[in-house]
Amino acid sequence: MSFVDESPDKRVNQERAREALQTGAEVVAVGCPFCMTMMEDGINALKGERDVRVMDVSELLWESAKPRVDGPAQS
Repeated sequence: MSFVDESPDKRVNQERAREALQTGAEVVAVGCPFCMTMMEDGINALKGERDVRVMDVSELLWESAKPRVDGPAQS
């Protein structure tokens, strides 16, 4: 599939970014470097003032494994 012939208003990365933004997510996870580039470009073009992060799945895993500053939850 070639992305060279895409019309500017129907770019694949912007279509996927639009779908992700419609979910209301604050973080969009991707699984490959190409997807990271495509999604970052699309999100940045469409997010407006929203704070939306595009992260690799490994970054999310790393972030979730770090100890919390406030310690473990109390029951």
